[in-house]
Amino acid sequence: MATRSLDLVSNGYALPTTPDRFGWLKPSDPGTNLATLREQLNAEGYIWLKDFLDKDFVLDLRRRYFEMFETSGFLAAGTDPVEGIYTTGDYDKQLVRERAIEFVRWASYEAFCYAPRIWKYYEAFLGGPVYLHKRKIVRHTTVDDTSSTGAHYDLTYLRGGTDSVLTSWIPIGDIPVEMGGLVYLEGSHTYGRQAEAEFSAKNRELPPEERISAYNRNMVNSGWLSKDLPSLADRLNARWLAADYETGDMVIHTAYMIHAATVNTSPERRVRLSTDIRYQLVREPIDERWTNHVAPGDGL
Repeated sequence: MATRSLDLVSNGYALPTTPDRFGWLKPSDPGTNLATLREQLNAEGYIWLKDFLDKDFVLDLRRRYFEMFETSGFLAAGTDPVEGIYTTGDYDKQLVRERAIEFVRWASYEAFCYAPRIWKYYEAFLGGPVYLHKRKIVRHTTVDDTSSTGAHYDLTYLRGGTDSVLTSWIPIGDIPVEMGGLVYLEGSHTYGRQAEAEFSAKNRELPPEERISAYNRNMVNSGWLSKDLPSLADRLNARWLAADYETGDMVIHTAYMIHAATVNTSPERRVRLSTDIRYQLVREPIDERWTNHVAPGDGL
């Protein structure tokens, strides 16, 4: 991997690939002792579980997702929906937006998120009955999309509940680094705690509802720390970590771990598809804003 040529861009900023600013996520075997994985999560802010889910189970969801758009022209004509090959022509963008939002309410998607493999693992990992946040997100990214998710940590959007909530980011299909999967800022969960403490102190005098908002007067308008990933890495003297994610993988990260995304430059024009869902112990405080399905304009 050291000699691999990469051209990673996020919101117009090219990520450096020098050894002091770029590296690779460390994979973990899901069968590893849970105490060891807990230690890694605490020490590094993430665990990347390889081959955690059955590949056919994941690909079935991918197929269902893209089959929604068969009449929209979103996919290249004559291609298998599971491949997710993006069109070179025009398509019904409004229909695609509507169906993508609708998908999070599908029983088949809910069943995926509630897969026993996932919730039982979380029960064992967290040591008790768990709660899955109802607000769950499915994202697709095409090769003509020049915008990317900026650097942020999840607690910015989840301040109304426990800071022990964990995010599962699941690639729905292979996502090699060229397709713009998540990148993590090495060791940044420590900085995330510091940044949140500073924001909490600054927001102390705000009304409760505004205090927990990611968009309050003391925050940037996106809730992001920065769009400029290279500058953030320089400021924190840290490396961005990337990965070639494969079907069946699942990444777990803490609410303080800083992450972002890069643009999709798939030479085959494959659409990147992923979902992020959040589990926590049911007895800990739950952010009530996340007890509804994701919807346009929901303030999160």
